[in-house]
Amino acid sequence: MKFNNISKTIYNIIINGIKSQNNRCTVSFKELNEIIKNNNKVVLLDVRSRQEYNEGHLNGAINIPLSEIKMNADKYLNYDDTIITYCQMGSRSKKAVNILNKLGYNNVQTLEGGLEGI
Repeated sequence: MKFNNISKTIYNIIINGIKSQNNRCTVSFKELNEIIKNNNKVVLLDVRSRQEYNEGHLNGAINIPLSEIKMNADKYLNYDDTIITYCQMGSRSKKAVNILNKLGYNNVQTLEGGLEGI
């Protein structure tokens, strides 16, 4: 099948639950809502501290602080899930994407701009 750029992006969101155009590892809040709507295996991963998480987080998100991801990812995450990481501004969640990719999780992206970008 041949796709133009727009069709290819829509196809990736619907079929894979991710937007993988140009190896992009970020999603906007609008794209996140579409991914959640079209994929029942989406995990929202808050990589902030437990205190930050307890002060407020996205509905349905689980919390694994960045410093604990290597030790605890396999306790909470499945390799076939689409994982969207987020933090307050986006820098910790980008680090989390790199760590999770090295651990073998392939469907990992980060919320662009973190909670500040919403």
